[in-house]
Amino acid sequence: MSVVFDRRYEFVPRDRSTIGPWLIQRLRLLDFYLKKKESVVAREIHDFQLLRESVDQGHGIVVAPNHCRYADPLVMGWPARAINIHFYAMASWHLFNKSWFDSFGMRKCGAFSLHREGTDRKSLETAIDTLVSAERPLIIFPEGQTFRTNDLIRPSLDGVGFIARTAARRRKKQNLGSVVVHPVGIKYAATEDVRPWVSRQLDQLESHLGWRQNTKADLRTRVLRLSDATLALNELAYFGESRQGSILSRRVALRDYLLQMAETALDLQAPESDEIGSRIRTIRTSISTVFFGNDIQKMSKDQLRDLDLACEIAHQLHFFDDHTYLDAKDLTEERLVETVQRIQENLVGKTQRDVPMKAIIQCGEAIPVPTSKPKRGESEALLPSIEENLRAIISRHPGRPLS
Repeated sequence: MSVVFDRRYEFVPRDRSTIGPWLIQRLRLLDFYLKKKESVVAREIHDFQLLRESVDQGHGIVVAPNHCRYADPLVMGWPARAINIHFYAMASWHLFNKSWFDSFGMRKCGAFSLHREGTDRKSLETAIDTLVSAERPLIIFPEGQTFRTNDLIRPSLDGVGFIARTAARRRKKQNLGSVVVHPVGIKYAATEDVRPWVSRQLDQLESHLGWRQNTKADLRTRVLRLSDATLALNELAYFGESRQGSILSRRVALRDYLLQMAETALDLQAPESDEIGSRIRTIRTSISTVFFGNDIQKMSKDQLRDLDLACEIAHQLHFFDDHTYLDAKDLTEERLVETVQRIQENLVGKTQRDVPMKAIIQCGEAIPVPTSKPKRGESEALLPSIEENLRAIISRHPGRPLS
């Protein structure tokens, strides 16, 4: 997820009408779009009576799904239809800038914008008000963005806890009841043998690099070879040479170089936290501030775009370890597809999403949101509880082992 450079941020409010989401569900537009654009052709829905019970009890509800594919927000329309409710959802500002049609459709489905590169009080207040009024359940993806690793749950962003806890305090003060979080696990399963598809994609990627096709090597070896080639290409771009050493040490070295380069160029002080996600968010916030501020003379817009690209590469290097994810003993067809699609994004800027998938959507038990902050010396319990529940749900639906 990169900084939006096309125009200055403007808050996109929620559309509170129920006519739009009702019509979209009535005409099965979600089904058509998911099949046509995302190749999600089937579904399983589990335990959403738990969410229905929380709605009937009048709770303010955060629906917290994992976020492994771009299809996830639309997939959530299927359980909404099953239990006859509508959602609101927080969505990154960049998603409203893809096309007029996508922006229109997202608003009609209940989405409102969030500016990730700055303080967005309107978005936060809209989210909190939604929970306080319990008008509709609110979808917030705790991981913050798409990671394309369906078997892993990434750390939750602090904003989820802030929104839920603030709303819980307000509801308590107004005697309106509780706020709860329902973790929702979304798992995608291949509906057919993916090996022919993977082989075709690898042929094209290897040809793109000018390689001779190595059809004797197994698919896992070919995928990892391409992953390592992507690292070497980035090393050549930034270091002027491909480095020696283990893959892990090279990834860490390039990641740290890119972040330090961006921080130096933007005159950012040494980071208070070594947490990579926090550093990347700080850099992108600075990029956006300079780009749309009055100090653009100190750095050209092309230079700022280059720094944003460096952040994206650092993000990929930190969060996607293909050698670990494709460990032979845990290798599944779905993991192979995910990794190929991620390599396609990096090398050619376009992902082939024509692998038929079934979405398995399972709702977890309600987690009560505390109204008080953790005492000094105590750790935050809400976010780890969400992550633990998501991992448990995802683990119930293992992928198909690669035979």
